[in-house]
Amino acid sequence: MKITERIKLPIYKEMELFEKKFSDSMLSKVALLNRITHFIVKRKGKQMRPMFVFLSAKLLSKESEVDERTYRGAAVIELIHTATLVHDDIVDDSSLRRGFFSINALWKNKIAVLVGDYLLSKGLLLSIENEDFDLLKIISVAVREISQGELLQLEKSRKLNITEDIYFKIIKQKTASLLAACCAVGAKSVNSSEDEVLKLHEFGELIGVAFQIKDDLFDYGETKIGKPTGIDIKERKLTLPLIYAINIAEQKDKKWIVNIIKNKNNDKKSIKKVIDQVVKLGGVKYASDTMYLYKNKALKVLNNFPKSEYRDSLELMVNYVVERKV
Repeated sequence: MKITERIKLPIYKEMELFEKKFSDSMLSKVALLNRITHFIVKRKGKQMRPMFVFLSAKLLSKESEVDERTYRGAAVIELIHTATLVHDDIVDDSSLRRGFFSINALWKNKIAVLVGDYLLSKGLLLSIENEDFDLLKIISVAVREISQGELLQLEKSRKLNITEDIYFKIIKQKTASLLAACCAVGAKSVNSSEDEVLKLHEFGELIGVAFQIKDDLFDYGETKIGKPTGIDIKERKLTLPLIYAINIAEQKDKKWIVNIIKNKNNDKKSIKKVIDQVVKLGGVKYASDTMYLYKNKALKVLNNFPKSEYRDSLELMVNYVVERKV
């Protein structure tokens, strides 16, 4: 059995029902929109975020069943996450998403922007119409953080002046904030205490940081993950392996790396040389060690909760995040 199937086992029934509810939550009276949202649903990813919501809810729920609030919380998270992915592909001018053509590649930017806006509004309305204001507040804070993180990264990438502190600020905002929201929404949806909600929010943030570092490491590997190796360097994104290498390199090597990122970031041979230099200087090892540090911090927070099949699945999820091949 695949690790993702083992993770899903205790919430299999909830995830099956969620898929139906999520698909229904996208429906509109516009045929073109329904065609596009059907395309999105058919090409769904691993659904890590709703899994985090349900596992967090079941971890703390006193009842055997989670109620509609948990399903709505998971649907809002997934609607808003999907909206951000659609908009990201436009910003990045990306024609592929999970190995398939992106919405903007198939239907052009104008339609893709409107689809992203529609999904965002559906998520907001789902919360407002059911008066899930506590869940909406958690999710809205995450959306604000994602936007700020993306803009901070764009600002700093232009000047190539990202320090390690700024890097962690960026990834906590643009990646970890949504995973933290997933766990907090799951906890809040079953009326957990404020302390339990905060602990699970911390857990989600820690595993979100580890998740992003793992993504950064893919840029230096040979594994085919749906994007070419070196794409972050090409886009002038200073990730943890690169930041470490630049900081530790001698002045002439530092100038050489920065010059390639600034002026030769479209040259495959030059990018390959930078990748080799980052590995040689220990950037990949440093990033990997840091990722495992965050993984262990996440497990430590998780150990505050009683042992259960849901906690076991969350532990499996933590291990999956750092060991995954895609």
